[in-house]
Amino acid sequence: MKLTLRVWRQQNAEAPGAMATYEVDGISQDMSFLEMLDTLNEELILSGDEPVAFDHDCREGICGACSLVINGEAHGPERTTTCQLHMRSFEDGDTIDIEPWRASAFPVVKDLVVDRSSFDRIIQAGGYISAPTGTAPDAHATPVPKPDADSAFEHAECIGCGACVAACPNGSAMLFTSAKVNHLNVLPQGAPERETRVLDMVATMDDEGFGGCTLTGECATACPKGIPLPSITAMNKEWLRANRKVRR
Repeated sequence: MKLTLRVWRQQNAEAPGAMATYEVDGISQDMSFLEMLDTLNEELILSGDEPVAFDHDCREGICGACSLVINGEAHGPERTTTCQLHMRSFEDGDTIDIEPWRASAFPVVKDLVVDRSSFDRIIQAGGYISAPTGTAPDAHATPVPKPDADSAFEHAECIGCGACVAACPNGSAMLFTSAKVNHLNVLPQGAPERETRVLDMVATMDDEGFGGCTLTGECATACPKGIPLPSITAMNKEWLRANRKVRR
């Protein structure tokens, strides 16, 4: 395959950025998207140019580090992570636009790399449970109803990639935050911090500069792990209940 790549290049957070055009040839349809970028970078290095900076780690669709906007879509045309997107999703001769996440809460570090530490601060605000010290409890010590366990597992699948923010026209992080809140709030182990968790995490999300949610649904459509849109509704109910309890 021969492709034309239009890649966002930006030296640092303060420098202006622009799209740069590159031609790559000999791309196999069996390559992953990141392997294709590796091929581009090898050619740039051999020609004495600076390679394109992009994030990656596990390359197994687990960590969410490989986040990119491809042809205007978070992670590209398939509902998966960028590292699990294969070049068979494109045609020979295609022009592919490759950009970083676009959100004020995700400032560009360099090229396709953005700073997503705002997500870390949201988790730090409430993504924990009270755990007594001592020996580990038996696995069956605290019974968990199966519907609650299933819901916790569903929300725990969120990998924090940020596709929900990139896809949202408002740059909202409600789907991510709701996944982290609901994951723990449905479990008995998360009960001690249930009210403070949702209040603190939502407040931190707002402080980080994410946009408001208008339930357009683009976040759930783009999510590679299928976090459902009703997760946001469930968190809103938790927030209202906690807010009323605090005001009493």
